[in-house]
Amino acid sequence: MKNTILTLLFMPILLLASPDGYEVYKKNCSNCHVESISKNEFVKNISKMKAPPMIEVANQIKTHIVIKGDDEDVHRKVVILFIKNYIENPNLEYSLCNPPAIERFGVMPSQKGKLLEAEKEAVAEWIYDRYEGLKFK
Repeated sequence: MKNTILTLLFMPILLLASPDGYEVYKKNCSNCHVESISKNEFVKNISKMKAPPMIEVANQIKTHIVIKGDDEDVHRKVVILFIKNYIENPNLEYSLCNPPAIERFGVMPSQKGKLLEAEKEAVAEWIYDRYEGLKFK
């Protein structure tokens, strides 16, 4: 009975706790996407890579999604929405990767049902923020 009461008391706190985007990345994305690597190291190790590095994925998405008026807040929100949707619905038609990357790696497999909505939000925010101002060079 005591455990049930404690669980009920702390359940709202547990439900409100947001997942950490980096932890979601490490658990779900890092098996295929390395977090960061130089272009030279990537070229040397491309045969071992399963997917483009996350820094290049972030750069491609951010570069290809253009917001009229250059509103950074709107850009961030649109990029995050794109990433969240792409996680579940990857599609060649909507891919923003370079053609050679698609040719080499193909389209990402759907992760539908593998992440909670809060996890998709957290990892999408992390991807946007982690690579802010960083270039794949």
